Amino acid sequence: MTADRPDWDEYFIELVAAIGRRATCDRGRSGCVIAQDKRILCTGYVGSPPGFPHCDDVGHLLGRVIEDDGTERLHCVRTMHAEQNALIQASKYGIPLSGATLYCTMEPCRTCAMMIVSAGISRVVCAGRYHAGGDTRSIFATAGIPLDVLSDEVVTYDRQGSAGTGSAGSGTASTGTASNGATAPRA
Repeated sequence: MTADRPDWDEYFIELVAAIGRRATCDRGRSGCVIAQDKRILCTGYVGSPPGFPHCDDVGHLLGRVIEDDGTERLHCVRTMHAEQNALIQASKYGIPLSGATLYCTMEPCRTCAMMIVSAGISRVVCAGRYHAGGDTRSIFATAGIPLDVLSDEVVTYDRQGSAGTGSAGSGTASTGTASNGATAPRA
């Protein structure tokens, strides 16, 4: 193999980045590819359900999330994660996922990790770390699912910060309050 030709993990991670550009929430342009036997089964990106307004069009719907260490962060509840959308696409079109590999921008959140285990995914490859990925690592270890993270760097976004610090756009942090231009980590 030549130095310019990516291996399969690099290839699918590069596709994840391209798919993530379709995301409709500027808080995280994350993408996901689910592949098996070197073939793409389905893809997903951060976005609202079909027929619902997109953050990029109407602003964010922010809620406050309290981390285990007491840190409060803002989370947009208007959109679904890239991993969720990929899993839903597979379900919608009857695509079996047992034994497949899931590729994503960062370590999945706890909820996505449980969905990934339940879907029968056998391996997860991430471009980078997630700031709250400890539960995910534990879930995958318990389920016997290898988690390969290509970079130990934690994925961050513009103006990422804690709720109430003013570093998340307008600082609006109550559940159900729309705020234009806010950026914060996914939870």
